[in-house]
Amino acid sequence: MSDKSLKKRDFTSLWNRPGFLIRRLHQIHVAMFLESCEEFNVTPVQFGVLTVLNTQDVLDQVTIANSIGVDRNTAADVIRRLEARGLLTRPASVTDKRAKLAKITSKGRKFVASVQPAMITAQRKFTNPLTREENEVLMSLLRKLITENNDASRAPMRQDN
Repeated sequence: MSDKSLKKRDFTSLWNRPGFLIRRLHQIHVAMFLESCEEFNVTPVQFGVLTVLNTQDVLDQVTIANSIGVDRNTAADVIRRLEARGLLTRPASVTDKRAKLAKITSKGRKFVASVQPAMITAQRKFTNPLTREENEVLMSLLRKLITENNDASRAPMRQDN
């Protein structure tokens, strides 16, 4: 994109600012997720941690944080809360005493399976105003923006762990 085309854009209105729109869309999505998943008392970040562990079984805290794009302190807090609910355990690492591991429990796996339909309902409700083609374009553009701007984040996602 040329400097000229950037100068032509008017970012004075909130509705012309991609960051504002993304933040607002995030607020709406979180509200829809919490409404759909209310009976489970789970946040999107907590469910993200459980989803990652459900496919990987045991991971260290840093890898979990990198996988969902949160800082280590947030991951540690979420992991503590999930452990207190019996949804994961904190086994000791046999290879690195400094590593903080997390392992999903059978209760955690059952919990993920029970929350999944409500989460899917929230996702469908969220994207319902879009046609299938619009949804595919949106998802492609969101992935591109995340991938191309990932390193600018305070908690970049790392899929290579």
